[in-house]
Amino acid sequence: MFKYLILLIFSISLNANNITIASYNVENFFDLKKDNSEYSEFIPNTKNQWNQRNFNIKLNNLLKVINDIDADIIALQEIENRDLMKLLSSKLPKYTYYSFIKYPDSAVGVGFLSKIEIKNNKNIDVKFTKRLYRPILETTFSNENIEFKVFNNHWPSKAAPESYRIKYAKTLQDRLIQLPKDYDYILLGDFNSNYNEYQTFRNNQKLNNSSSITGINQILNTTYENKFITYDDILNYDKRVHFNLWLDLPTNERFSTKFRRQNNTPDSIILSPALFDTKRVSYIPKSFKVFKADYLYKNNDVIRWEMSGKKYDKIHKGIGFSDHLPIYAKFSIKKEDTNILKKIQVENNTNEINSISDLYKKEKLIEPLTINNVIVIYKDNEKAIIKRQNDRAIYIYQNAQNLKLGHSYNLQINQIYDYYGLKEIKDFVVLDEIKEIANYKDLYLDANSIDILDFKYENEIITNLKGVMKNSKLYVNDNKYIKIYSKDKKLLPKDGDKITILNAQLASYRGNMQIIIHKQSDFKVGF
Repeated sequence: MFKYLILLIFSISLNANNITIASYNVENFFDLKKDNSEYSEFIPNTKNQWNQRNFNIKLNNLLKVINDIDADIIALQEIENRDLMKLLSSKLPKYTYYSFIKYPDSAVGVGFLSKIEIKNNKNIDVKFTKRLYRPILETTFSNENIEFKVFNNHWPSKAAPESYRIKYAKTLQDRLIQLPKDYDYILLGDFNSNYNEYQTFRNNQKLNNSSSITGINQILNTTYENKFITYDDILNYDKRVHFNLWLDLPTNERFSTKFRRQNNTPDSIILSPALFDTKRVSYIPKSFKVFKADYLYKNNDVIRWEMSGKKYDKIHKGIGFSDHLPIYAKFSIKKEDTNILKKIQVENNTNEINSISDLYKKEKLIEPLTINNVIVIYKDNEKAIIKRQNDRAIYIYQNAQNLKLGHSYNLQINQIYDYYGLKEIKDFVVLDEIKEIANYKDLYLDANSIDILDFKYENEIITNLKGVMKNSKLYVNDNKYIKIYSKDKKLLPKDGDKITILNAQLASYRGNMQIIIHKQSDFKVGF
C-alpha cells in the first residue's frame, strides 16, 4: 500500500497544482497598545516587561516559523488584533492576503495569512452568557477559479467543561450541513480537544458534563459508533462525517503540545469527504505533518515562550516561541476527476492483511481478518500477548482466558483498538488451535539488544533488563530510564530496589514507552 501511495503522490506532484495549508497557535501575540482587553502580563511597559525588546523578539520568532513553514495558507490563533495581522503581512510580502476576526472585548482572535486569493470572510458567532471566547472564521479561497473554504477555530480551553466545546461543534456543524455535500472545506485550528477526546476525557468529571459526548468526535462526526472515520469508509456515509488527519501519523507522533511530557493534540486539521473525491481540491494522502524544527522542539520538549514568576506576577524572558507546534497538510487542485481515494480503497481490498504488523497500520477493521500461526507468548488471566515468527507482538486485553500459553492458533480478528496509543485486539475468535510450542520463549526480546524506548517494540515481551527503581521509574543507567506501571500498585517495586525484568510487556502510553507489570513473576528483586 505504501509503495502505491508514494507512486500516487509523486504522480500528483507532477500533474497538479499542490498547495500547503497550515495552522499555528502562536501563544499570545500582543502589540504595545493598551486596550484594556489584553491579559495582565501583556499590558505594555509594566513590571511584566512586555516591552519593545520582547515584542520584537516574539515578532521575529513568529516570522521565522511562518517563513520556514512556507505554507500557501496559514491559520493563526491567539493574535490580538487586525493590526498585528497587517504587520505580519507587511513583513512577509509573499502573503498578499490576510483576514482576522475577534469579539471587541476578547483578548485574542484568529486570522489567515494567504498567498491565495481570499474571496470573502464570514464571522460564525458562538456566544455564551457569562464567558467570552472567539468566533469561528469562515474564509473562502479561490485558486485558478476553484473555490474552497477553510474554517479557523479556537475553541474554549479545558478550564471550561465539554459542553462549551460541544456548542462550538454544533454551531460549526449546523453551518457545514448548509453546504453542498461535494463542497471542499477544511476545519482547522486549536479545538482544545484531542483527536480521540471521547477516549481521553470520559473519566474526568470536571470536563465530562455531556454524558461522554464530545464536540470534536460525536458532533463533528470524526467518529461513528465509537470508531474513527478512516480512508476506508469516509465516502460511505449519508451523514456529514469528517476525517481527522492525526490518523495519518503513527500514534507516538500524534502531538502538537506536550503536558508533563505526554502527547496532546489540541490542534487539528479535519477534512470533509469531498476532499477525497478529487473532483476539485484533493488531500494528498499521508502529507499531514507536525512542523518540528529543532528550534521549536528539542529533547521531547516544545520550546515555548518563556516567562518567570508566579501566575499574576509573570515576567517575560524574551526566549522561545509557542507552547504549540504548527501542523500542516498538502492538497492538490486540479480539474480532472481521478478519484484517488477509491484507488486507495481498491488497493487496500486487494492486499490481504495476514500479519500482525499489518494490524498496526489500521485504525479499525472494516471487515474481520484472519491471521494464522500466532503464538501465545504471555498470559495473565483474560489478557494475553500473541506473536508470530518474524513478526510483531500485539496485546489482547480481554476475553483471552481460553487461550493457552505456549500454544499456536489461527485467529479471526474482528476489531482492534488504540488505548492512548497502544495497539490492542478488542475482539477476536479462535478458528483453530494448532499445536503446543515448546520454545515459545525464544520470541522474547533481550532488553540488552534492543532500544527499549523505540516504539516499534511496543507489546513485545522483554527479558534480562536490570536497573534501580526511583519514583516509579527503572533507571538502567545514569541517563536512561523507563516508567514501570501496574494497574495493581501493590505489585510495583519499591524505591531503591534493584530489580531484574524476567518477562514483562513493553507498552506505549501517550507518547512514552513504559513497562507494564501484570503479575509478581514478571520481575525479581536483585540482579
